[in-house]
This record gives sequence, C-alpha cells and structure tokens, in this order.
Amino acid sequence: MKNLVKFGVGIPTGTEGLIYPVPFATARDNIKISIAAEALGFDSVWGNDHVSTQHYVREEFNQPPNYYSPLLTLASIAENTTKLKLGTALLVIPFRNPVMIAKELATLDQLSNGRVIAGVGLGAYREEFVAMFGSKAKEMHRGNMIDESLYILDQLFKEEVFSYEGKYFDVKDVQTYPRPVQNPFPIYIGGNAEAGKLRTAKYGQGWLPAVLTPEEVKKGVEDIGEFCVQFNRNPGEIDIAPQLVISIAKTREEGVSRFESSQTYKHLESLKKSTLKNQDTQTYENRNLIGTPDEIGEKIQEYIKAGVTTFSGLLFANNTVDEMLESMQFFSEEVMSKFS
Repeated sequence: MKNLVKFGVGIPTGTEGLIYPVPFATARDNIKISIAAEALGFDSVWGNDHVSTQHYVREEFNQPPNYYSPLLTLASIAENTTKLKLGTALLVIPFRNPVMIAKELATLDQLSNGRVIAGVGLGAYREEFVAMFGSKAKEMHRGNMIDESLYILDQLFKEEVFSYEGKYFDVKDVQTYPRPVQNPFPIYIGGNAEAGKLRTAKYGQGWLPAVLTPEEVKKGVEDIGEFCVQFNRNPGEIDIAPQLVISIAKTREEGVSRFESSQTYKHLESLKKSTLKNQDTQTYENRNLIGTPDEIGEKIQEYIKAGVTTFSGLLFANNTVDEMLESMQFFSEEVMSKFS
C-alpha cells in the first residue's frame, strides 16, 4: 500500500554552513544518504543550490563550505537508485539561462526514466546573486527573471520551435530535444510570498514553501485555489509540498535541545530578512517537526488536514552524516510506518 502522504529527505548538496556544520558531507555522502533513503521507504531526495559562501557563514567558520552542483549530484544518485524521486529544493533559476535549464532537466529526466522534480526559486540570499553578477545585479530583478524563465521553460517543453524576446532573455528559433520523459514536467514553485503562490497556480505542479505552520499552509492552499481560477486549473492537481526541519528524539526535551544546538537553528535565524520575512520565527516549534515520534506524528496529521500531500526535503537537525542516517531510520520506523 502506498503512503497516504509522501516524505522526502533534504540532501547536503548546498547546506554546509547553513543547515549543517562545516565540514559535513563529501560529494559521495549525498549518494550514501540517498541509497539509505530509498531503502528506508522515503519517496524522494532534494538537493539545495548554492554557489558562493554567504557573508555570515564566512564570519562563523574558518573554512569555506562545500557546495555541490545539485543536478550533477542527482544524476549520480539516479544511477544508484531505482525508484527514488530526484528533486531540487530549490534550484535557483536566476543563476542560469533557461534554455540550458531546460536541456539539463530534460537530460536528467531521461537518465532517471522520469524521476525528476524541479523545485525552483529566487534564491534566499541576494548577496550570492551579487557575487555571480557583480555590479550588473543592480539592474536585475530576480522576480521578473524567474517569471521570464518559467514562461520559456513552459514553452520549450510544449512547442516544436520557440522564440521569445524579453527584458532578460532573448531566444530565437530554439528547438531542444529530447523532451523530459514526464509530461507535464513537474516544476514546483518555492517561496512563501504571494508571488510564489501565483506562479504555482500559473506554472507549478507543486508548491514548495519553507517552514510554515499548518495554519499558514492552509491559507496558502486557499490562496492558490483562488489564483487557479485565473488560469482555469484544478487546484487539486497541485502537490502541496512544504520543506520543514525535523528533530526527532525519545523525549520532547531532547528533540528541542538538539534543534536549538544545531546549525539549522542558526540558519533559520539568518532567513528573517528573506524567506521567513514577516513571520514569527520565535515559534519554530510550531512550524517544524520537533519532539517525540508521537508528537511529530500528531503534527504531521495537522499538516495533512491543512492540505499537505508531500513533506519535501525534510532537513534533519543533526551535526554529522551518521547522526542524520540514524535519525532517518528512527523517523522511518517510528513515524513514516504509521502513514502507510
């Protein structure tokens, strides 16, 4: 019997210094974690996308974090797994030319026989965008860039030959094959703000917000449903797939202590000016999965009632790969098994 709800694991392709300490994982540790995830019954793995070290991370650590290419890492994972979905959470669209994004996603979908989910977003740190584009970044609006890119991606996967002229991208008579195995190709839109919900209704097969309470998820689902009317879409076909932190332990006190002593906690604090802007971040326990298996199971039920269908890229609050693998197994045996 299939799970009533799906569960995914966030792999450390771009989370050292953010979610995890420096150093944390080798490139091949991502494969090791993914093989374990498939064996434990997780539905998917999700790789994050960073290129340049953030300022606060440089100040905290005396060595740079390792940021691995998410799509290249997922290609290797595809060769070492058979059923696991391969997701990005999130692929930062403004870093890339959309024609190349289309080519790489289609190739990965072909290599994996249709197992790719492209979670996409703006990127949480504008400083990283500036690092890539320098003074030119002042003239670039990431929201407008992602809107142009999503339109181009959508058309490239539909049209035989495609041309487009916009503010940021100008393509002429593009014909790119092969197409992805999946049709429609699953693009999940990241972001907690209204713009992300609108993009989800227009282009997304899923909505991938971060660290929301069940009540906030429910409100987001309602908003997306209203936006879907504009585009003649059925909101019931959109996967509601928030990304949350998980700190599971035998006692609540241990779960809270592990969370508060983790690098993950510091990362959430750093997001107060971006992803978690205008949110009460003092209520971390209400917007994550923290505590005993029974407490986490009850919280999952609240999220399901709010409309969640996938827990994408769960971020385990651990400080070593071995601890992460132990938590994954504990969660699989004591929580996931009850949702099948």
